[in-house]
Amino acid sequence: MLEKFKEVCKKLLIFVMVVPVALTGCATAPPKDISNLCEIFYEKDDWYDAAADARDKWGVPIHVPMAMMYQESSFRHDALPPRDYIFFGLIPWGRVSSAYGYSQAKTPTWSDYVRETGNSWADRDEFEDAIDFMGWFIYKSNKVNGVSKWDAYSQYLNYHEGWGGYRRQSYNRKPWLKKVAGKVKARSLRYATQLKTCEDDLDDSWLWKLFFG
Repeated sequence: MLEKFKEVCKKLLIFVMVVPVALTGCATAPPKDISNLCEIFYEKDDWYDAAADARDKWGVPIHVPMAMMYQESSFRHDALPPRDYIFFGLIPWGRVSSAYGYSQAKTPTWSDYVRETGNSWADRDEFEDAIDFMGWFIYKSNKVNGVSKWDAYSQYLNYHEGWGGYRRQSYNRKPWLKKVAGKVKARSLRYATQLKTCEDDLDDSWLWKLFFG
């Protein structure tokens, strides 16, 4: 009886050790080459479908939210902001914000998105939902603050500071943020140039899947 009990315990221990590893292996890995938008979409072809849906739904050019997402999470589905520390930076104490996922959407803003769109099943760690959220936010920045949907620099400042913060020009007190916004703009232009070389091919693949997939 004791030997049988030991055998059961051994199997349970193996199960506890193996299952988390297996689940981690199944997690969505970032694209191998995040510097090239065509390579991203060739590797993650369903991402192009989702980005194109967001473009058509919100009137947002694909390269702008993708450049912003690169900056926010490097396309990691479970990205989290850095930890906050107390007692002279020695003891970790939660996170600096509630941002999470591909888009690094904060919980209150994500809740606004869910309420306004009715997308109650949305998850921040699902690319399709995250890109739709970013499309919604860029659309709202255009409506609320009159910022062009193609203006990656100003759109990123809205994204980081919020619509009210942008109106108050809070970014002027943050030279580092303006530099980051400049990087987002530069990447969006590179992504736009890259996308022109492969968009027809991606669209053909999408149509093939639509009718024959």
